[in-house]
Amino acid sequence: MEKFNKLTGVAAPMDMMNIDTDMVIPKQYLTTVKRTGLGKGLFFEMRYNADGSDNADFVLNKPAYKDASILVAGDNFGCGSSREHAPWALLDYGIRCVISTSFADIFYNNCFKNGILPIRLPREDVEKLLEDAERGANATVTIDLESQTITGPDGGEIKFELDAFKKDCLLNGLDDIGLTMEKEDKITSFEEGLKASQPWLAG
Repeated sequence: MEKFNKLTGVAAPMDMMNIDTDMVIPKQYLTTVKRTGLGKGLFFEMRYNADGSDNADFVLNKPAYKDASILVAGDNFGCGSSREHAPWALLDYGIRCVISTSFADIFYNNCFKNGILPIRLPREDVEKLLEDAERGANATVTIDLESQTITGPDGGEIKFELDAFKKDCLLNGLDDIGLTMEKEDKITSFEEGLKASQPWLAG
């Protein structure tokens, strides 16, 4: 998993409540188990017209936000089904951070396992970042995970809280497999001891 330390990028405003995982990536994209290629389906129903053309009114289709790497969203982001394809699609598009007042628990935890930083903030801080994000290409925001700060385009700084274990995993690029592999020596030692004491299991 790619490490997350400091991210500077354009923040796109999506001030909608209850953006669920079906809105993030609809069901027709759930047949794959690959983590790549899902960016094209991100926010499919809002992003495209019925004929497949871009919906010019959707925020990520506007020139200023096409390369956004941060989303500033309304309450309860990621609710709905538990599909891990939602963070996969965000990451494949290039979104590394989502800021909201609240997240659905499963989506929130899935983000950390896929290298995305979800940040919970009080409503007044989200409102300020939404206002900043309306500046378009000038809405450059810096997220510093080590110091747990968000620096807006005007230089203003917002602190955010984060579980220490989740922070450490992102800083070191450790997903569940990475955490397991940190114990590779102990696992190997256990297996070798088991084979020596119970050789009939080796076959």
